[in-house]
This record gives sequence, C-alpha cells and structure tokens, in this order.
Amino acid sequence: MINNDIREQLQHEVLDAIDKYEVLRIHGGDSKNFYGNQIASTKTLDISAHSGIIDYEPTELVITVRAGTKLKELEALLTEYAQQLPFEPPMHNENSTIGGVVAAGLSGPRRPFSGAVRDHILGMTLINGQGKIVTFGGQVMKNVAGYDVSRLMVGSLGSLGVILSVSIKLIPAPASEVTFAIETTQQKAINLFNQWRPTPLPISATCFYEDCLYVRLSGGHQSVATFSKQIQGEQLANSESFWSSIRNQSHTFFQHQNKPLWRLSFPPATPALQNLEKNTLIEWGGAQYWLFSNAPSNIIRGVAEKNKGHATLYKGEQPGVNKFHPLPAELMKLQKRLKNTLDPHNIFVSGRLYKGF
Repeated sequence: MINNDIREQLQHEVLDAIDKYEVLRIHGGDSKNFYGNQIASTKTLDISAHSGIIDYEPTELVITVRAGTKLKELEALLTEYAQQLPFEPPMHNENSTIGGVVAAGLSGPRRPFSGAVRDHILGMTLINGQGKIVTFGGQVMKNVAGYDVSRLMVGSLGSLGVILSVSIKLIPAPASEVTFAIETTQQKAINLFNQWRPTPLPISATCFYEDCLYVRLSGGHQSVATFSKQIQGEQLANSESFWSSIRNQSHTFFQHQNKPLWRLSFPPATPALQNLEKNTLIEWGGAQYWLFSNAPSNIIRGVAEKNKGHATLYKGEQPGVNKFHPLPAELMKLQKRLKNTLDPHNIFVSGRLYKGF
C-alpha cells in the first residue's frame, strides 16, 4: 500500500509539472549525474522511495522490481538464489538504483558475452508525458508486440518518461569462474580476441591494460577446468575484486585523471587501434576502448567513425561538445519525433542526450 501511495504521488507530481509547464529531472540514487549533457531543470523527481520487489519466481529466471530499488540490494537477493543480472551493470556508488541502470543503459564486462541491458528487459511500467501510468511488455518475450516502448526507455536518461518498475530476464550464476592474466602486446591481445571469438571457450569478460590481457572463464566446474588448459596465462588470485573494479570503474586506470574520459565502441573483430592515447584500457574483446584525452572531439570521433564505431564523452567536459556521438540527420529526426510523441508537453528533461530532446 505504501508503494501504491508513492506511485500516485509521483503521478501527481508529473501532472502538476504539466499544469505548471515545469521541466522534471528524474533521479533515484543520482549516481550517474555525471553521464550525459549537463542541463538545467526547474524541478527534480526523486523515485528512490518507490522500491522493493514486486514479483520474483527464481525457477522462471524473471524478476519484476520497482525502479527505486538499490542495485546492491537487488543483487544480494539474486545471489541467495544463485542468479544474476546478465549485463553486469556498473554500480557507481551504493545508492545506484535499478531504474538508473535501465535509464542509463550501461552494461559491464559481461555485456558482449551475455547481452546488453536492452536485451533483457521484458516489460516496464512508467508514467508517460501525459501523466498516465502505462505498462508495456510483460514477463515473457512473447508478450512484446508492436512498438517496444519498454526497450526504448533503455538509455533514454529520463527524457521519455518516469520508469516505475521493470521486468528483467536473469541468468544462473556460474558454478565456477577463473581469470587468467597474460603478458602480451595490444596487437597480440586483439589477435587473441579474434582467435577466441568463434570457439566454444566460456569467456565472460576480457580486459587489456598496461601490456596485460585478462580473460575470465565462467560456467560449470568441468567446463571451466577443461577450457582453462587452452589459456596460456597465470591464474589471477584476486579476480573477483579485479572485475568489480573494472565493472564499477574504480580500477586505477579510472582514477586521478585530469583529462576527459572517452568511451569508444566498435564492431567485433575491429583491428587494433594504434593511433590513440597510450594510456588506454580495452574491454569487450576489443569492442570497447576507454581513454583519457584532451584531443579535439572531431579527432577522436573521426577515429571512431573510420572504424564504424562511435565515441562518447563519458566524463569531463569539452566546450561546445555534445557528450554523445552525433546522429545521422534521418535518425535525429526519428529521435525528435519519438520525444514529441512520448513527451508532448516537453516536461521530461531535454538536452541530456542531444540538444532539443
């Protein structure tokens, strides 16, 4: 009953914003306030109190949870049943919420091997731009029909509506995990990524940093033991804390830098990029590069485009530079049309993604 009251209060605040022509900035734990363009709003809408599990059936590998639920609490519950979120989202601080995870659409080390946030969202309840509480999708894939609004909300950064709850597909936690460290060069690391990609190796994460390649194997005890013999490296003793530092961006690489942090994403099997900053961290089998750089955005994004990728200014500022890679004109028109359809009164914060929406 308490959460129903909170939901009605959130709906009331949205309706009030429509009446007063106020712009709302939606947040839960506010752990990702750095992400996206910095914008001004007249009012904040705090959803953190709207928390808790709505429905969880471990045998079905599906959970429905309120958006304000803290990520650490959700994962603690899943651990009790030997299950986990497939996309291993970053937890930027202890207040990170599952609603923020979905709104930001950020995935961690497991993403290229188990899928992204969007791939595992089955349904969602939200408050739309007319102040109505609406539900899309369900708890099984077959319920998704027509426009998949629930997945459109992933990565929208609160610009399309207020996420109230989400239904998420889970995966079993692996019975065994082991990480190997291999001293090598960037070129050889990329070659290994491409060599491993078509094989049945149970890889669940990769990282290359300071001439060392880290590869994590996950699965059944026998499977991991068997395939471990194919990895020529030294077993990493503190593997859990290592991958936690990569996932949550608390690793040494991410600390104490006075330059903007860029995230570059590329298609699988992209050749090694040598014309970037020397201090670079590579994830996702060579599909994601992190680098700190003061280089002009057109240089960095030019490298990304040349290799059919895109570049996001993840942290920090460059005057006049949009945080997200520019969209082609036709796709930008589609994005604006979507924004106008879902938020006709323009009450949800605009400009966080791109100017105007």
